Amino acid sequence: MNFNNSFLEFRMYYVYAISSLIKEYIYVGMSKDINTRIERHNKGYERTTKPYIPFELIYKEKCDSRVEARKREKYWKSGCGKEQLKEVRGERAGLSTDR
Repeated sequence: MNFNNSFLEFRMYYVYAISSLIKEYIYVGMSKDINTRIERHNKGYERTTKPYIPFELIYKEKCDSRVEARKREKYWKSGCGKEQLKEVRGERAGLSTDR
């Protein structure tokens, strides 16, 4: 059976992390349409993130299924995952994470 790329893309999920530009806040989520989802966050349509707008994307990864994406989302929301994301955020801002 031959699948075309559009079908495979339709099945893809993204796990993403966004960082508030005004407060120390990182949000982790998952979506099939990452661009629309981040736009919704930045327009204040999502109750959880509305107090922290605007956001920038600091991390994303593609997953082949919703189950895989949910597992990765749980990891990034864990203590270890959040610490890694804080390092990524610091590197993007040109901050040193050295102690």
